[in-house]
Amino acid sequence: MGSIVASRELRTLAQVPQLALSVAEDDAEIRAKYRPFLLDPEVEATDWISQLELDTVMSISSADIEKTGSRLKVLVLYGSLRKRSYSKLMAFEASRILHRLGCDVRIFNPSALPIRDSVPDTHPSVQELRSLSAWSDGHVWVTPEQHGNLTAVFKNQIDWIPLSTGSVRPTQGRTLSIVQINGGSQSFNALNSLRILGRWMRMWTIPNQSSLPMAYKNFEDEGGDGSGKARLLPSGNRERLVDCMEEFVKFTVMQRPYKESFGDRFSERKERRERREREEKRRLKEIAEKEKELAVGGSV
Repeated sequence: MGSIVASRELRTLAQVPQLALSVAEDDAEIRAKYRPFLLDPEVEATDWISQLELDTVMSISSADIEKTGSRLKVLVLYGSLRKRSYSKLMAFEASRILHRLGCDVRIFNPSALPIRDSVPDTHPSVQELRSLSAWSDGHVWVTPEQHGNLTAVFKNQIDWIPLSTGSVRPTQGRTLSIVQINGGSQSFNALNSLRILGRWMRMWTIPNQSSLPMAYKNFEDEGGDGSGKARLLPSGNRERLVDCMEEFVKFTVMQRPYKESFGDRFSERKERRERREREEKRRLKEIAEKEKELAVGGSV
């Protein structure tokens, strides 16, 4: 870890640097479209997330921003279209924590995304999702469990992200944090499937994970208006979410410098070399055939 190892001496809230992306620093259009989780300033000032002791990871994040000149870029996906979507509420809380930790967080709204292969991949929502994935340093995936597994809404988003689009790999080498929402008792089926998906998409899934049981009991304003403003109530489950976001930032800081190198594999280098050799042989053959035609024409 070297220079990013933080001091273990805790500081007061006033001494911890404020890393959240401010209105003045942010792009207004991006803030309006991709950051629906943001709180009103007067609410944020006294919010439970603002009161969290996150000194160590904030020091790591601050040092990384200073060293690289850029924030960690995080794409958050959730897996429900319900007005009162607990996976969306959980995604908002995760995003608020990451926002406080200095990340550039963007949430993708899946409501306009068509079913995989029902339209060409030139569809605007598909291109938006792929662009966000390619832009990111890491993902946070939040899905409900339905019939013991992922929801179609969530899986459809992953299905639209290919392993490769030409020379661009939309997910390879990126970090991943996974979260599951349960309507009933706690389960880990969806989390296990998310780990399989993460591995298949060649991502680095962090060891920790969050599974929220009985989601309807764990948020304010049960059965509320779907505005996304209902907050996660205090519990060990809420603390686990904080742990996961802390760990995600630490792993992403460590992995980010090497993200592009994970796409540099022997098999693909060999394939590129062989393709260049075939193209060169074809080019030389075309030249030889043209020279032969000219020679024949000149002798007539």
